[in-house]
Amino acid sequence: METRLDNYSAPLRGLPAQRIDAAGEAHVDLPAVLALALPLIANSAVQVVLNLTDVWFIGHISMQALAAVGAVQWLVLVFVMLLGGVAMAVQPRVAQAYGGRRYRRASQAAWTAIWGILCAVPLFLAVGAAGRWLLVPFGFSTQIVDLASSFWLPRLGGAPCGMALWAVLSFFNGIGRSRITALISAITALANVPLNALFIFTLGWGVAGSGLATTVAQALGFAVALFIFLRPEFRQRYATHLTWRPHARRIWGQLKLGFPTGMLPAADLLGAAIFQMMQVRLSTIDGATTQIVMMLTSIAYMPGFGIAQAGTTLVGQSIGAGDRSWARRVGTYVILLAACYMGGAGVLIALGGPWLLPLFVSIQDVQAGPIVALGTRILWLAAAYQFFDGLNFGSALCLRGAGDVALPAAIVLGVCWFVFLPVAHALTFAPGQGWFGFLPQQGWGAVGGWSAMVLYVLLLGIILFMRWRSAAWQAIRI
Repeated sequence: METRLDNYSAPLRGLPAQRIDAAGEAHVDLPAVLALALPLIANSAVQVVLNLTDVWFIGHISMQALAAVGAVQWLVLVFVMLLGGVAMAVQPRVAQAYGGRRYRRASQAAWTAIWGILCAVPLFLAVGAAGRWLLVPFGFSTQIVDLASSFWLPRLGGAPCGMALWAVLSFFNGIGRSRITALISAITALANVPLNALFIFTLGWGVAGSGLATTVAQALGFAVALFIFLRPEFRQRYATHLTWRPHARRIWGQLKLGFPTGMLPAADLLGAAIFQMMQVRLSTIDGATTQIVMMLTSIAYMPGFGIAQAGTTLVGQSIGAGDRSWARRVGTYVILLAACYMGGAGVLIALGGPWLLPLFVSIQDVQAGPIVALGTRILWLAAAYQFFDGLNFGSALCLRGAGDVALPAAIVLGVCWFVFLPVAHALTFAPGQGWFGFLPQQGWGAVGGWSAMVLYVLLLGIILFMRWRSAAWQAIRI
């Protein structure tokens, strides 16, 4: 008779990241948290390098190309999150299965996500083909639409490769093997550099080459990840070679969890996408500056996201082990760690702005000087909200580890659409410039828009942290 590893329930040797002192008191073990978080931070740092590489190459095509990609980059990620949310549901499922010693269920979650992504490929291709039609309502110039559309199709059409990679990496994160994730991400990022150079300049494909380079690099990363996933080490414990068969019920169950899981970051990114479009509509300088600042602040955001991902794993493993009170305690610790890191990093980035910003513009471009001057001011606004962004991401990802995704997604959607976007529109545009004349328009430009961003992130961070501390998520089962 086949041994069912998913029914195995060996006794736990302590809870995740727990240290017992001489008096028998339990404490969160910082070295254990860092052992999990540091590779995830390194992984996020690699993603920062990948993003900055793309910005550097595109910026050396032209400022119009940079503004065009900036206009759609966040919108691309919105569709990726919505259509590929099933991959984002892997980590909490794997973490809870691992904490409960149900090893086959852990590998099943990864395979189930890959099948779900395969089912979504026609949707990715359809959205990719509709890029120009989707951009028409925003009133961009013909040149911006042409450049943005040439980036849109290869980026969206190839997105299933990236989401399949995410699914396998989430398996490694969920079982606490985040070093493997960092290694595979580094390979992907390194491959992206020569691919950008080859496709953009050598073959002369311009902006379209950047989108294709990302797709090819992610496909390579997925191949490497799948090779490691099927190695004997994981075949023996997790039966990764036996759990690949698709099951409609499991795919449907993971899609139900994955849609709201993807909706939360998608709602946030949709707000960022429309905000970026506002700046591009205002002027090339405002659009390009906002794109550069977004990429620079990812130095704070992406590693902070890595710390928060450790929270997803630790919370999920604690719940799988049957101790939700410890899940709450270790999650709170991780949230505050992410917030403090992001707050400090935001200040350092703003201080270094006058030296960092010129690296991303061509000195021959007449618009380089105004972009650097405006970017220096905006970086200080970005620094003002980084601590609360840490609360935001830390709380959201710890809630994800508990399977609490529907209400947080609704909160993000509501604050984004009813607070952030109306205020950003009102503060960015002067009368006659914006999309909606019935809103008050102050004409503060990009500085006004980024001031609205400060308000948005402050509210979101506080509300989601309150949701986490309420412990309402303890009644949720996934």
